[in-house]
Amino acid sequence: MAAQVIAVYPGTFDPITLGHEDMIRRASQLFSQVVVGVATAHHKKTMFSLEERLAMTREVFSDLPNVSVASFEGLVRDFVRAQGAKVMVRGLRSGTDFDYEFQLAGMNKHLMEDVETVFLTPSADTMFISSTLVREIATLGGDEVRKFVSPAVLAQLLSKLKR
Repeated sequence: MAAQVIAVYPGTFDPITLGHEDMIRRASQLFSQVVVGVATAHHKKTMFSLEERLAMTREVFSDLPNVSVASFEGLVRDFVRAQGAKVMVRGLRSGTDFDYEFQLAGMNKHLMEDVETVFLTPSADTMFISSTLVREIATLGGDEVRKFVSPAVLAQLLSKLKR
């Protein structure tokens, strides 16, 4: 029997996009359990509160029994260890992402030698999506935002922007 491997996919998810969803759904097919770690993001001004980001993320993955959602603050290392994870999943959309994520993976390897970072590349139809762009399009009134988030997240975006 294959080993039971817990993976963590950390992020701010402000909001969670179809790109994140694609990565997490694919990771859920590779690992016995995926814990989506929603960062408190004390260093960023988020559009959605931590509670709202947790609720949206839980709703998006309510159909996947091996995906759970939890919040964390502080070092991702401490969250990964608390979950008993052996893998951290990260997405790479571009060369710029690679440069940053490669450096981060090296540092994380020094902080937690027993945890591997696994990089997934996005599907062609989601590789350009980012939470930052989704927030900007939504804030500026672009109806196209519905192409980049799940219906549940779209409802929250429209409610937040009172449209």
